[in-house]
Amino acid sequence: MRRSLVAVLLMFGVVEVARAQLGLPTLRAPVGLPLTSLPGGILQQNQPGLSNGLDPASLRDLRRTAIRDLVRRYPRLLERDPSGEAIVRGELLALSPSDGALAAERAAGFSVLRDQALVGLGGRMVVLAVPARVRTERALQRVRALDPAAQYAFNHIYEQGGVLRQDPPTAESGPPSSGAAPVEGTNGVRIGLIDDGVDAAHPVFKGAVVHSYGCSGKKVPGAHGTAVASLMVGESARFRGAAPGGELFAADVYCGLPTGGSVEAIAAAFDWLVQERVAVINVSLVGPENPLLKSIVRSAIARGHLVVAAVGNDGPAAPPLYPAAYPGVVGVTAVDSHRRVLIEAERGPQVRFAAPGADMAAAEPPQSYALVRGTSFAAPIVAGLLAERLMAPDTAAADAAVSDLARHAIDLGAPGIDPVYGYGFVGGDVRPAPALASAQGR
Repeated sequence: MRRSLVAVLLMFGVVEVARAQLGLPTLRAPVGLPLTSLPGGILQQNQPGLSNGLDPASLRDLRRTAIRDLVRRYPRLLERDPSGEAIVRGELLALSPSDGALAAERAAGFSVLRDQALVGLGGRMVVLAVPARVRTERALQRVRALDPAAQYAFNHIYEQGGVLRQDPPTAESGPPSSGAAPVEGTNGVRIGLIDDGVDAAHPVFKGAVVHSYGCSGKKVPGAHGTAVASLMVGESARFRGAAPGGELFAADVYCGLPTGGSVEAIAAAFDWLVQERVAVINVSLVGPENPLLKSIVRSAIARGHLVVAAVGNDGPAAPPLYPAAYPGVVGVTAVDSHRRVLIEAERGPQVRFAAPGADMAAAEPPQSYALVRGTSFAAPIVAGLLAERLMAPDTAAADAAVSDLARHAIDLGAPGIDPVYGYGFVGGDVRPAPALASAQGR
């Protein structure tokens, strides 16, 4: 997820030998969007499986290379923190600082760029501009010393975005599936999504209700967000998501910008979804540990929301990625059509469930489908299944929903919960047929 192995190899050409080994097609950026990384996997056409001969430990080096490249392309907007993670240049985030603390920070040369009330979560998020000629790392130390009571953090970037295509897009065709046509918003399921923009005009969303947030009201459809959303609430003649015909609350935290996916944007999205009382929130994004984001996630969970997140595609040897690894988050891994965990999927105690994440299709703007692969596409299936069990935020009911889904899981690994498959495999009947993404006439 964070940066899947395939995505990194394609984007940066780091290991040409591996490219030849895998027979990978060429990657092109979607029009109007920056080509960053693929947090939860990739949209693909005719993509072969990953080779088991690849060294999983090399994924971390490839990820670091990808981050360096991203920062080099946008040096005025981005920089790296001491751990090498991408952050918005010259900005710090503050969670609920006092007016007195802000006055002291202004006196020290800081200025307030943005100040937003977190109505749903309770509190306030302030974006501070770092004084000129002061390193962002040093500035963070200063504000923490000036105000030990508040939460301060870098404005980290959580990665997303990119489309891999080889064949022309394919519109859906063929006889309709059995059953009545979907009726708009009748199943009672309400589910949240934090990603890039959803193309609500795609035919797969005809039976769903899609509410949009972010980008100052501007619609910026994204391939990744559209694919993830379709696996939640999509339904058409030959396609069915986990909770078809549901009511989707989709927050775009990218808006086609190089600084998209920032903690600031993700926190605002969480606040909107909490205000809307959306019980289950899917986050198919990954990034480093961030104290402000941790507080935001913890606050949402404490209010009875379920947060579902992809565990990432950095490989089994990689350290945990966030928000999936935060306490209380439902981390999801991905398996292929043979119910084998993807070689690039992360392992660890953060894994709660396994779901389909390869050998399947998902919606692609404007009216086609593409093959997808990665934990990013398994998470929305689990989110949809949980949303059918949790209609409103409630802590006890949220725990019961997870327990009920666990009882229906197929144990694939060691008996009981394990670090590879969690409680086991769910959502096997959701996997949309790969044939949807085949080119016309093939």
